[in-house]
Amino acid sequence: MMTLNEGTLDRGIRVVVGIILIALVFVGPQTPWGWIGLLPLITGIVGICPAYSLLGIRTCPVKKN
Repeated sequence: MMTLNEGTLDRGIRVVVGIILIALVFVGPQTPWGWIGLLPLITGIVGICPAYSLLGIRTCPVKKN
């Protein structure tokens, strides 16, 4: 089971950037490259970034027991 590795601010930024990139598919340059916005959108919603896991990065605060 993967644990969350993105903090609230990080997740919010990812969701906003993802929505903006996807919006570029419909307005603006209208290129299919805007679909790359699905990656930050999905990782922002889920809260798990595979690249962060590989690099050992964690922006989510550690839960205290």
